[in-house]
Amino acid sequence: MIAPRPPTTTPAPSNTRHGDFMETQWLAFSIAALMVTVAPGPDTFLVIGNALSGGVRRGLATVAGILTGGLFHVSLFAFGVARLLMYSERAFWTVKMLGAVYLIYLGAKALRSALRPRADADIDGAAPANASLWRGYAQGVLTNALNPKIAIFYLAFLPQFLAPGDDMAVQSVLMIGLHYLMGTVWLSLLAFGAARMAASMRSARVARTLDGIVGSLMLGFGVKLAWSSR
Repeated sequence: MIAPRPPTTTPAPSNTRHGDFMETQWLAFSIAALMVTVAPGPDTFLVIGNALSGGVRRGLATVAGILTGGLFHVSLFAFGVARLLMYSERAFWTVKMLGAVYLIYLGAKALRSALRPRADADIDGAAPANASLWRGYAQGVLTNALNPKIAIFYLAFLPQFLAPGDDMAVQSVLMIGLHYLMGTVWLSLLAFGAARMAASMRSARVARTLDGIVGSLMLGFGVKLAWSSR
């Protein structure tokens, strides 16, 4: 008598396993990217400081500049140029020092504003609106683009979330794009919140105190960037 054959099981399609893996990795990346996004950094305090001093429009202009600087880093990553910052000590040091000097300049400028005597009426006497918006935008671009640690961060952070395959470059760009989308939403909310808070605190003493806080933080971030390594 011939024993019956055991039933055969069909293995799960490889593309199904690959899809499940990608979903898990994207979820893990989204959580990690959200935590990085809400962690305070130079971008955070630059947006808050500009929204406090120039209103929500200047805050949002700063956010747009930060996003532009982010697109610059996405381009570097997509074309492989970002690896130069990881393997070339001179390139990394040069860009790092440029970024540190600019952060220190912004901090010193805010501290000088904090130390300058002014009356309550001087708070509304700001620079022309268009000049103020362009200044905020340029500050956002330079603060982001001149920070080489952003490119190094992505080179070190992304590989653990990428699914193996021919589309790893596309995955990388999409993940960076998602991270900057989160950052844009978060920083925009901060700009609106800071502008509303400033509207209810129109006094010279409060303005000088806030300038001092933001200036000190920007100085600290500049010194930290200058002393940092890859």
